[in-house]
Amino acid sequence: MVVDIPKTLYNGKIKTLTLGKGAKAVTVGGENSYPFYLFEGEMPNPPRIAMEVWDCPPEDWAAAALEPFVGVTSDPVAWAKKCVSDYGAEMICLQMISTDPNGLNRGEEEAAQVAKSVADAIDVPLIVWGTANHEKDTALLRRVAELCQGKNLLLGPVEDGDHKKIGAAALGYQHTVIASSPIDINLAKQLNILLGNLGVPDSQLIMDTTVSGLGYGLEYAYSVIERVRMAALSQQDEKLQFPIICNISKETWKSREAKVTAEDDPKMGDPKKRGILLEAISATCLLLAGGDVMIMRHPEAIKLVRQLIGDLTKIG
Repeated sequence: MVVDIPKTLYNGKIKTLTLGKGAKAVTVGGENSYPFYLFEGEMPNPPRIAMEVWDCPPEDWAAAALEPFVGVTSDPVAWAKKCVSDYGAEMICLQMISTDPNGLNRGEEEAAQVAKSVADAIDVPLIVWGTANHEKDTALLRRVAELCQGKNLLLGPVEDGDHKKIGAAALGYQHTVIASSPIDINLAKQLNILLGNLGVPDSQLIMDTTVSGLGYGLEYAYSVIERVRMAALSQQDEKLQFPIICNISKETWKSREAKVTAEDDPKMGDPKKRGILLEAISATCLLLAGGDVMIMRHPEAIKLVRQLIGDLTKIG
């Protein structure tokens, strides 16, 4: 007996966005149905994964997260190159942790030079992610935009409080803006409108609705992304028809469950396996909600998520 599966036709479509330059540029977006609903529509560009690199040696990482990068964590350039050569990273996200005013408070010029060195050393798209301090991020990202003119970096987080200056720099030096808003669909739409009014074209904008790891508010992050996709595809809301980026690695690995050792809490099992699965499952949930770019840390977690993406797109 043949069963006809009911299908929904969507009137909206997610905009296509090209990240980076050259032969290894990455294209995301373009889907005209819900995530992996390939029986109803098309998903011409599968989700992509960016590997995380810090601009300073991490001091509080779990042992399992540090293990794959032993020997390179004090050199962001070597770290990024290892991610590309050893783990096949298709994108790199440089987390500018050293610029945090509550931490090392590194100057913007020094930090920007580090970002330029990484951008020059790799041939895959580069994301430069600040610390969400408006004053610091404005100075840093504007300088990075200038030093890396024409490389089409992704610069963020760009928020309501600093969107004018960073958005103008991204527009002038040909980079993509990461429009970041705090788990609220209305604030996300408002920021997209403000950036559009500033002159940032649709082809230079990707959304960050803020995410959480498994067990730490993931349901809220999921719901907002899901609502954004519903508005974009079913309600034809053009101001929400953008690809979505999810900075999930820091949110997952900072949790107690990812850090606690087997000695401290034996009943929680192998800490390495636990951390990897926490990151992989968190990323999986966000992919199913509608995420297009995942920022991840551990190579084994990335391998699991890549396999999932491949299996789901193959089925389609």
